Amino acid sequence: MDARTRGIWATVLAGLAWSTAGLFLKLLPQGAFTILCYRALYVMGVFFLLYRREVFRFNRQTAINAFFYAGLAITFVLSTKMTTAANAIFLQYTGTAYILILEPLLFKLPLRRINIITTVACFLGMGLFFLEDFDWQGLQGIFWGAISGLMFAGLFLGQRSNPPEYHVGAIFFGNVLVVLVSLPFWLQSAPPTLAEHGMLAFLGIFQLSAGYALFTYGLKRITAMEASLIAMLEPLFNPIWVMLGHGETPSLLAWIGGGIIITALIIRLLVLRRQKLIALRQLR
Repeated sequence: MDARTRGIWATVLAGLAWSTAGLFLKLLPQGAFTILCYRALYVMGVFFLLYRREVFRFNRQTAINAFFYAGLAITFVLSTKMTTAANAIFLQYTGTAYILILEPLLFKLPLRRINIITTVACFLGMGLFFLEDFDWQGLQGIFWGAISGLMFAGLFLGQRSNPPEYHVGAIFFGNVLVVLVSLPFWLQSAPPTLAEHGMLAFLGIFQLSAGYALFTYGLKRITAMEASLIAMLEPLFNPIWVMLGHGETPSLLAWIGGGIIITALIIRLLVLRRQKLIALRQLR
């Protein structure tokens, strides 16, 4: 198996690992902050074993990125607990729309027409989530899902502006922040059963830590565009695992809204890939 093939398979496994979050968050009876604390502790342990001194590389931007990571982790788990897993993951991926608008402004890049079209499509898709007839808890879940999209964009743009050697530190210290915020809830919670401990360990060790390590491995062997396209497995499979393992069925509006968002993002990546191939042919 050549390096590129290994990179593709690693990225596929990363996307599938990330996609399991919704199912285990739904199956676990603990509250959002208790789950967050356990998961963050596992992630910190795994990251220290995998990356050792690299987790302690720190600068001012690392602190900012750690804040965005903690915000992303907290808001996504809150959203998944309060609304359907499909709503939570689709709303998180609207963060790409913010990236497409903010990235050219922050990094002085040209604003492409395809990015504008994709952003409009993402916000149209997001708007459908707010047309559903929610109770108060469901509305809170939609709110936290929308905020997780902003945090997703902040983390992506923050990591992009920081040298790669500081990226692991941002994730590590982001989990430290998660533990500090969620510790009071963890202290008041009842001890989990053995089965629940297994699910919490899976979230920390495999869903997040292994997912991150596999994606990083893959990104070194395939293009960023290919990795982004393969990573779309996460929002595609997240609601499927929850439907199969928990019996939660998203509403028609959620499927349509999520479908618009994911389709727009995939089409954008394919258009950019085609434009890149045409440009390369013209150089030959």
